[in-house]
Amino acid sequence: MRNTLKVKIAVIGGTGLEDIEGLTDIQHINIDTPFGKPSDTITIGKLDRIGIAFLPRHGRGHFISPTELPTRANIYALKSIGVEQIIAVCSCGSFKQELAPGNLVIPDQVIDRTRNRINTFFTEGIVAHIGFAEPFCKELSRILYQSAGEAKATVHSKGTYVCMEGPAFSTRAESKLYRSWGADIIGMTALPEAKLAREAEMCYAVIACVTDYDSWWDPGKPVDVATVIKTLNENIALSKHIIKLAVKKIPAQAECNCGCALNGAIVTAPEKIPAETKKKLGLIIGKYIK
Repeated sequence: MRNTLKVKIAVIGGTGLEDIEGLTDIQHINIDTPFGKPSDTITIGKLDRIGIAFLPRHGRGHFISPTELPTRANIYALKSIGVEQIIAVCSCGSFKQELAPGNLVIPDQVIDRTRNRINTFFTEGIVAHIGFAEPFCKELSRILYQSAGEAKATVHSKGTYVCMEGPAFSTRAESKLYRSWGADIIGMTALPEAKLAREAEMCYAVIACVTDYDSWWDPGKPVDVATVIKTLNENIALSKHIIKLAVKKIPAQAECNCGCALNGAIVTAPEKIPAETKKKLGLIIGKYIK
């Protein structure tokens, strides 16, 4: 189905987030991209008269492994329908006792421990070096933190997120190592989403739902899937509430620099970029290179 709504905000997360009270004018759209199909059909609608899109990261029924996520297709597909801000909802383990299961974290930093993922749009004859010192949009993160507080969540405004490859959870030695680095939480999905969103000049911020204490805490039980899913499901209603509050606070015109992240970042001489690559990336680089 062709998208007939103006959509600037998207949510990437688990199945069920799109079943949000008050969502109207619902459409389901399937998109092909130069990077293949996204994880699943994208649901779009209006929430308090604001256009919003929902994309189930792992597909409906959770059949795509973190390593196999078609993240380039996901980000490109959202860009193609006009999305400018992405709210990413994910589960995470905690490295600190005060970040307890059921708490939320709005991370401000990330450590990349992935190994097998394509983390850039810039291949096949074009190179770009984006700034990534601040990996998550500060303005969108601030809005999510404020909204989580209004939703009466126990929420932490900062944290360093270790993104691991998965799909297995950490060994106890790995968990203690990350904890010694000063990291706060660990998950499998913030990267390459955050990098690709920055390359696509889109705001990106994370609502991280703490589900467990990973495996560093000797008195605690090692993390297991049943505990993760149970706690994450309990947070779905809370995440929906936060999303409803947040979309009304996101300004029509972004007040950050995410929308010009590629300005000066493309280092390849235009005449050296293959015509096929220019066409493939036209949606992303079109305002800089014709």
